[in-house]
Amino acid sequence: MIGGWELILILSVVLILFGAKKLPELAKGLGIGIKEFKKATRDVNDELQKAIEDDPVPPPPRKLPPISTETVSNTEIASTPASSSSHPKA
Repeated sequence: MIGGWELILILSVVLILFGAKKLPELAKGLGIGIKEFKKATRDVNDELQKAIEDDPVPPPPRKLPPISTETVSNTEIASTPASSSSHPKA
């Protein structure tokens, strides 16, 4: 952490570099920047909380493949030859 002497040294260097007239302007600009940064982080946190609290969107329904309406006649089933592996040879 910064001790007392280090803080005094930093402030004196800033005073020498910028002068007494510029320090209030610098402090004001720094304050505005910090205020905007805090506002932006607060907005982001609010958006995250809102997204967490909202109910999740249900997934869209799945589309099933179309069902074939083609019919098979009894004669086609009867005329289909049986495989030779299903009947034992005598």
